[in-house]
Amino acid sequence: MFQLTSLNLNGIRSATSKGLEAWLEKTRPDCMCVQEVKAQQADVAGKFEVLAGLKGHFHFAEKKGYSGVGIYTRHEPTDVVVGFGSHEFDAEGRYVELRFDSARRKHAPRLSIISCYFPSGSSGPERQEAKFRFLAEFYPYLLSLKAEREFILCGDINIAHQEMDLKNWKGNKKNSGFLPEERAWMSALLRHDAQVANEAARELNAGAQEPSTALGGGLVDVYRRLQPSTTDDCYTWWSNRGQAYTKNVGWRLDYHLATPQLAALARSEHIYKAERFSDHAPITVDYELEL
Repeated sequence: MFQLTSLNLNGIRSATSKGLEAWLEKTRPDCMCVQEVKAQQADVAGKFEVLAGLKGHFHFAEKKGYSGVGIYTRHEPTDVVVGFGSHEFDAEGRYVELRFDSARRKHAPRLSIISCYFPSGSSGPERQEAKFRFLAEFYPYLLSLKAEREFILCGDINIAHQEMDLKNWKGNKKNSGFLPEERAWMSALLRHDAQVANEAARELNAGAQEPSTALGGGLVDVYRRLQPSTTDDCYTWWSNRGQAYTKNVGWRLDYHLATPQLAALARSEHIYKAERFSDHAPITVDYELEL
């Protein structure tokens, strides 16, 4: 069984000071994808390159104390990809991909684990527009990657997809993270080609000259595959305001997004809330998979 964890650290120095490494020693995941490292190479060197026997691979932001992603792994990758080719967003340290290619793995000889940190638009209109630019640029990249490789993308997506994914959905309809455009982007990414074909057929049968539906991304929200109807239990982030954590006024912002073949191998999930290493909770999925 392959155990994969994802956690927004909200600062690697802060998270490790709160017991993260001791927890990793106990849980022993195969890989842990992290976001918001908030450090540079010099800060990590000799201190955080290895945690609980897991070797880290990182994409740091150019701006100090900002963003940054990483993947800690027990398995040596065949390749490491830093950035997804974006002139604007690669400077922000938002994407690292470990490739584990093996001809012996017949069901997925070309396999990737990805850690990604989507922009937040909550600080104002300028960053929300940057978030929309990221979504527009990242969508075709994921489709092109899916055409070539099986992958699991873990990360802080900064989007609560459905009403069940946050406590106060009625009061957040106009707020970043639950905007209609963001949720539509997620719906498109998770829509499968067969579903698109059926929708197109219905439109044509109804007299449309050409269907309005676009090609879906065909990815799978692994947590929702395993837990299709949870509400209060699904949250992975809580604001630091108004006792949100104590009252469980949370959002589900952290995801495992996988190609269908890998998503089908997911067997169990767990969101760990007994300790707090960050304002996010770690989400772990067990896959019936060998690297």
